[in-house]
Amino acid sequence: MDWLEEELRKIKEQHLFRKRKLREGLKDFCSNDYLALRDHPEVKEEVIKAVKDYGLGSGASALVSGYTIHHKTLEEKLACFKEVPACLLFGSGYLANVGTIPVLVSEGDLILSDQLNHASIIDACRLSKAKVLVFPHLDYHHAQELLRENRRHYRRCLIVSDSVFSMDGDVAHLPTLLRLAQEYDCLLFLDEAHATGILGQRGKGIFEEFNLRWQENVILMGTLSKAVGSYGAFVCGSERIIDYLVNRARSFIFSTSLPPAICAGAKKALEIIEREPWRVQRVKDLAHKIYKELSKMGFSVKFHNTPILPILLYSEEKAISLSETLFEKGVFLQAIRYPTVPKGEARLRLTASLRYTEEDLEFLYATLKNRPIFP
Repeated sequence: MDWLEEELRKIKEQHLFRKRKLREGLKDFCSNDYLALRDHPEVKEEVIKAVKDYGLGSGASALVSGYTIHHKTLEEKLACFKEVPACLLFGSGYLANVGTIPVLVSEGDLILSDQLNHASIIDACRLSKAKVLVFPHLDYHHAQELLRENRRHYRRCLIVSDSVFSMDGDVAHLPTLLRLAQEYDCLLFLDEAHATGILGQRGKGIFEEFNLRWQENVILMGTLSKAVGSYGAFVCGSERIIDYLVNRARSFIFSTSLPPAICAGAKKALEIIEREPWRVQRVKDLAHKIYKELSKMGFSVKFHNTPILPILLYSEEKAISLSETLFEKGVFLQAIRYPTVPKGEARLRLTASLRYTEEDLEFLYATLKNRPIFP
């Protein structure tokens, strides 16, 4: 097993070695709990009630005996929230993507994928065995050129994009993607992991953000583990698409379903988002406030009116060093490096969350002001 030692040595030399860190006792500034719902009293109450009634796990896959009233009502709630006909739950966002994309397209088909799509999308595209063409990030002119040159040679075509890109916080341009899908007879798959609960005035996602209505050739995937504060994922689309996934998506068919309590908590969180839409705007206002403060300190920060605020350090070594310095002072702010982001674009991925108090933010700013000065 000497090869393992050698491989780990190479990873460490490139400042790409990863290890898990306990967050207990630290102020967490990098979670995806944007709307502070994971421990909302009403959410916890629903979870506790469901655990008392159903126990911890679901006991089986959804197609065996793991489909309960909590799964059904959550799927119905999500379909209503996203304003689409039907919905299917998956165990995680990764499982949703690798289960759905290879069912929509396969060998003899074409995929157009944004360069900065999530790793689960990249892996799903590879698993599909379809021809994959990657266009530069948000470069829809290039995407159209690829479609013009290649679409006619393939049976089906799927355009795939994040709605909100997880490491930069920028937003796909839905009107252009819909136009391309329509003009070139494509399906459009949108990953709403970081858009659900964030985009639009009521947090319903990218269609609300652009004041557009869902179309039948669009498949929406999303997660329950970001703004919803729970765990798991979902795919929304036409009733035919959902029926097809139930029968063909291997990561759905051969996985134990989500625990009923997780579903109950997620449903309650969605109800809170609908009841308290002020949360959606407040987290965006908070993100803008944090962006201005960090910019005053001389940091290079990307901001696209979403809660994702990457502090660009570019060097992997600098990102690791600053992250560890902050960790020692009680601030949990992880360094993000290759392959999550391209080489030379290392960063600290700061996020805005309604969990933060004014005292928390003052502590963050004070700690960052006393950061080491890099050459």
